[in-house]
Amino acid sequence: MTDQSWAMKGELVLSCNCTVFCPCVLSLGSHPPTEGYCQTWAGFRIDAGHFGEVDLSGLNLGLVMEIPGYMSRGNWTAGLFIDKRASVYAVKALTKIFTGKAGGTTSLLSILVGKFLGVEQVPITYETRDKTRVFQIPKIIDGAVTPIPGKDREKDTVITNSEYWIAPEIIVAKSDKSKMRAFGRNWNFAGRSAEICKLDWRGP
Repeated sequence: MTDQSWAMKGELVLSCNCTVFCPCVLSLGSHPPTEGYCQTWAGFRIDAGHFGEVDLSGLNLGLVMEIPGYMSRGNWTAGLFIDKRASVYAVKALTKIFTGKAGGTTSLLSILVGKFLGVEQVPITYETRDKTRVFQIPKIIDGAVTPIPGKDREKDTVITNSEYWIAPEIIVAKSDKSKMRAFGRNWNFAGRSAEICKLDWRGP
């Protein structure tokens, strides 16, 4: 499973402890998070995806990360939640992708993540209600993220054409609720920075 081609398309939502919109997005990691460190969870909805011949379509994922300072300096801690519906082969494939070992878009995770907390297979839901993204892992993550409207109140505030590694277009958002309890952590980021991005990753 080393040099398999892989791809995933869909959407991701991210909620973090920054008090205003995450400065790491525009500074590309050269400015520290607003609190000096980063705690974040992200939810993923894979509409279409594969790793070699392994189908990843229709699966949801959760990722928890802690970064002690500047994102670019590494020493990240990460833990992964994979949809309970995923096959053994899909779990292996997604673990390889999210530890950066599959190359491509996520390859930097193999350099920046110093401690990997492991993988848990759990029920995960990712829903869109009006414009709000509701991401839930029972007893672990309870999140609801809503885009911040722009001057035209019918349209979201969007950053476009960025070099951000996750996606070039980022919808600026805020967490309506954001609770995460796992791996000995207990976070609540309600009212804080969030983002919504199109998921279009590939490798190697």
